[in-house]
Amino acid sequence: MADPLDHNQAEPGDISSALDVEKLDVDLYRSRNLSLPYFARGVFGGQVISQALVAATSCVKPEFDLHSLHAYFLLSASASVPLLYYVDRLRDGRTYTTRSVRAVQGGHVVFVMICSFQIPEPSQPPRQWSMPQVHRPEDCKSEVEYIRDLARRPDTTEEDKARLLDYAISREESPISVKHAALLVDEPEGRKTIIYWMKAKTSQRYPPAFQKCILAYISDLHLISAAANMSGLKRSMSNGPKVLGMVSSLSHSLMFYKNDFDCGDWLLYVMTSPVAAQGRAVSSGFLYSQDGALLAVANQEGVVRAKEPSRPNAKL
Repeated sequence: MADPLDHNQAEPGDISSALDVEKLDVDLYRSRNLSLPYFARGVFGGQVISQALVAATSCVKPEFDLHSLHAYFLLSASASVPLLYYVDRLRDGRTYTTRSVRAVQGGHVVFVMICSFQIPEPSQPPRQWSMPQVHRPEDCKSEVEYIRDLARRPDTTEEDKARLLDYAISREESPISVKHAALLVDEPEGRKTIIYWMKAKTSQRYPPAFQKCILAYISDLHLISAAANMSGLKRSMSNGPKVLGMVSSLSHSLMFYKNDFDCGDWLLYVMTSPVAAQGRAVSSGFLYSQDGALLAVANQEGVVRAKEPSRPNAKL
């Protein structure tokens, strides 16, 4: 586990810095900074996805809009060594264009992604699921407040309290603000839905293509952790059948259905997890603007393991 107070590996407070990449050659880019969040085994996956998207978008004609990505996390990446992003131009069609990106570190491919871009077709008929009714963001508790409240509970051990308070500091330094909106339970089946408000800590209005890269960063926040939560697994230094032993992303997909939105405004992120088995789980997420437009749909599979005495140092 990374030292949460190591600010050299903390998330940049500015979202544009978190996504920044340097062009080295044609279709070749390098990360300028990488962050290792608290509790993480490697670089934050959302940062890798979004930096890879910045690289891929730079290799596409501006009239094409990103509409989907599908990515696999192959190895944990170190925050102390830059990532190299190799873009391959797989297809250039009249309506759709496809790019792939490989993230390489130390000679090893740690991440692969295929993303597709489309000429917009606004004349086609739209439909969407409606946004759940929840409290407005100004009426919801921030994630940092929520974590500190957990630390103050009388049944929280001193060791867990110290880690929760450190975690609150790391979340406070994040470029993304998070608020707890709701936990909904469908009583007949016990189906849970976890809902957050999220937004980038910025007042700058970025171009639409960069907004999608920011949304990709946001889409990886808490999504696979929601699956652990719905399995009743909690982080703790103690042992027990409901103690979370490991959570790590394996794959991530994101489909966009709007091209004009601002991640500097509050977005509603609705998460659910239909299944967990064999040490894996899948989560689905729906990202809405405040006016109820469904902007994007995310799916993520990851390793979700309960702590086992026989597996003290679990690895992938």
